[in-house]
Amino acid sequence: MFGHTPRAVATLRASMRAVPTEVETDRQPPMALPLGHFLVGLALLVAGALAGVLDALGVVPGLAGLAHAHLLVAGWVCVTIMGAMTQFVPVWSNVTLHSRRLATAQLWLVTAGVGGMAVAFAMGALPWVHALGGLAVLGFWTFVYGLGRTLLAARPWDVTERHFAIALAFFAVVPALGFALAMDYTVPVFAALPVGRADVVAAHVTLAIFGVVLTTVVGALYQLATMFTGTELHGVDTTIQRVEELAYPTGVVALATGRLLESPPLARVGALLVVVALGGFAVVLARRLVETDVDWNPMLARYAVAAVALGSWALVAGRTWLADPLADATLFGPTPHLLLFGVVGFVVAGTLYHVVPFIVWVHRYSDRLGFEPVPMVDDLYHDRVATADFLATAAGAAGLIAADALDLSTTVTAVAGALATLGFVLFATNLSLVVREHSPHAVHEILLARPETGGGTGDTPDEGSPSKGATR
Repeated sequence: MFGHTPRAVATLRASMRAVPTEVETDRQPPMALPLGHFLVGLALLVAGALAGVLDALGVVPGLAGLAHAHLLVAGWVCVTIMGAMTQFVPVWSNVTLHSRRLATAQLWLVTAGVGGMAVAFAMGALPWVHALGGLAVLGFWTFVYGLGRTLLAARPWDVTERHFAIALAFFAVVPALGFALAMDYTVPVFAALPVGRADVVAAHVTLAIFGVVLTTVVGALYQLATMFTGTELHGVDTTIQRVEELAYPTGVVALATGRLLESPPLARVGALLVVVALGGFAVVLARRLVETDVDWNPMLARYAVAAVALGSWALVAGRTWLADPLADATLFGPTPHLLLFGVVGFVVAGTLYHVVPFIVWVHRYSDRLGFEPVPMVDDLYHDRVATADFLATAAGAAGLIAADALDLSTTVTAVAGALATLGFVLFATNLSLVVREHSPHAVHEILLARPETGGGTGDTPDEGSPSKGATR
């Protein structure tokens, strides 16, 4: 385990070929900040998966479907994105994180808000949804402000940074719409407005998934998929990138606005732009994976699933949306799990299979490299568990996608959901063991962000780090 195997060395060398010289790991925030987000996100993932199974079985008295959706999207996915951006932007953009206090506060505000909302939905206690949702709104806006200030120090922006900036704008809008929807449970917010609740729901979920989540995913993959395949964009890739950068955000705004205003022509134009942009990006991602000479690992295996799922989704969603882009049943296309599970879930899981071990490795072993035998990044997690969770989640995803496409019974959905939940539990356990077995600090210290973890209750850069706002 602690030797440098030929496979690990080859993988490291290949991935490092694509790492630009301006990436500065001294800029990374204290370990507790991103890892705290990731650990909380994993807990929300397991809770959301269980809520989905219980919803399929019909044993929860309240709105279990909304609890399930918010725990997975606003909880696991968005909390993970917040942690990843907190780690990625300072390192990639070579700037200092604006505020550690805000980065710590954002995690617990969002966690309390999303978790509280899920409980309120599950119990049918709708008057509590907006009160608890207010905490989530405050947490998301804290993240937008803190990371926005961090990103503003980076100039000029590259393709990833431009996507992140657009995602932050969506991050600011989506919680506000969600809060208005939560208020409407007790106060008739939309009674005097020209748009109805259903229209606002459609715009809210469109901006959440296609705006916040997929804009971030695409932006990150432009760097991660090249870096960790040891390849570069070339030929048709660069053409697709130029088209996607313009078409995708324009399409998301047009699609959401068309749904809000119940305008089929506007929504249809937006849908076409979104489908073309994401379908094109699926080609870029697939080409990176085909051209790589890096040995397969959990990250790349999950990216491969995402590439196939994204291309397939673009084909089926394009046909459905061109016919009717406003239908409530097809807001995410005819097979929602193909996009939400097959693309988003596998990208986030694959990325975490590298990011979590990498952060731990840097803080625990990087200073020892060359002086004593140390494990490689891919040696920190358990390969067999990674294989098992991949098989379980893939089987679960296939079952849920089939249930969407073929309108299968709730029994099939429940069994597939249980398989996926098993995979999520194995996945969360594997990454949690990386932290427990290899981190220089205990899990509770990371979650509490104690000063001795480098968790940072202060806002000043670490000693020896470049000063804030230095140019790249």
